[in-house]
Amino acid sequence: MQEDLLLVTSELGFMARGQQKIQSQAKNAAKKAAQKNTTSLADQKKAAAKALTHACPVCKAQMPDPKTFKQHFENKHSKLPLPPELQDV
Repeated sequence: MQEDLLLVTSELGFMARGQQKIQSQAKNAAKKAAQKNTTSLADQKKAAAKALTHACPVCKAQMPDPKTFKQHFENKHSKLPLPPELQDV
């Protein structure tokens, strides 16, 4: 009688773990599918590098826009004359 009881409880325990495993696998599959739809880190790095269009002729630092470029040049290279592309900014 006790052997039958142990068999039933062990089967119930196994079934519960099996259900948890199935739910976990489904959750992980959905998570992986969502990650595939988002942009990858490499794509983000490429986009960021593409946005840096202005390069300082002195230190080769890259900036995204002329205003930032002019601020950089005035702060870091104040003793040098402004480059011609920054004269009208």
